[in-house]
Amino acid sequence: MKKITKIEENKNVTDAKRKLRVAAYCRVSTDSDAQAESLEAQVTHYENYIAARNDWKCAGVYYDEGITGTKKEKRPELNRMLADCKAGKIDFIISKSISRFSRNTADCLELVRKLLNLNIPVYFEKENINTGSMESELFLSILSSMAADESLSISENSKWSVQRRFENATFKIGCPPYGYDWNKQNIVVNPEQAAIVKRIFASALSGIGTAKIANMLNEEKIPTRKGHHWSASTVKGILTNEKYTGDVLFQKTYTDAQFNRHHNCGEKNQYFVSDHHEAIISHSEFEAAEKMLKQHAKEKNVIPDSEKYQNRYAFSGKIICGKCGSTFKRRTHYTSGDSYIVSLPAGKGKC
Repeated sequence: MKKITKIEENKNVTDAKRKLRVAAYCRVSTDSDAQAESLEAQVTHYENYIAARNDWKCAGVYYDEGITGTKKEKRPELNRMLADCKAGKIDFIISKSISRFSRNTADCLELVRKLLNLNIPVYFEKENINTGSMESELFLSILSSMAADESLSISENSKWSVQRRFENATFKIGCPPYGYDWNKQNIVVNPEQAAIVKRIFASALSGIGTAKIANMLNEEKIPTRKGHHWSASTVKGILTNEKYTGDVLFQKTYTDAQFNRHHNCGEKNQYFVSDHHEAIISHSEFEAAEKMLKQHAKEKNVIPDSEKYQNRYAFSGKIICGKCGSTFKRRTHYTSGDSYIVSLPAGKGKC
């Protein structure tokens, strides 16, 4: 008669093999010190939370800092996490709440569906929802809608606050242009950069084009505010910025209900404040530079937002964006020590 001996399983080995690779996603919408502390606390919490489970293995903590939750396309860490999910590196995801995961109902449902198709559930701590055991999307849809409404309410309140500060001229310019610094109260002149600004205006008034001015600054290894290379558009941006005269025009751009930013061409009120801060150049110099730019454009037969402008190059105006319907325009992108030409849709925020 055959003798059968049962060999018991090694539970430690089995548990090790079956450990879930768990990732956490965190997000804060601003890069303030308080929010940074909140983000750091979230990261620490999830590292400890995952490590405390014997059946879990940390697959990483992904976090986006100072980024809105209304659009998934603008969150690099979220997209990196999704890429790792597709690569089979993650089995389970945890997040503090639905609003931290996404404030857009459509995006939230789309993300959850994509992850479920990969057999990756998401657990929302605050709402105590595990999408892997969820029978219907209805409850998730309702909570996602509430998160989206909350985001819209916060946005409207913020816009109202900014509008009031525009009206009474108390709005603080936290990110001053090249040539100025922020002293936590006002924008003040940066002497070293101001000298470059004056030089740019002097060069333009002497008849030198924006591209040549940019090349001249790059050859002398003079960095921009962010340490990048100068371009013709960067120089033109300085020559057309009224802040160098000491004046400020508020609300040059605005954000629509879909959180897309547009140039303000009369759709919203604008507010002009004269003598807002110390000037670097005079009004006469600014106006003369503006006339010079228009003259250069006229000589090159360039008319902004017209067919002539779009057809300056071989393929300009011939490539159409399939999403927004706008034509592609030539752009020059600059990287450290190099530059390259690209074509981008000129949809003014539609894409």
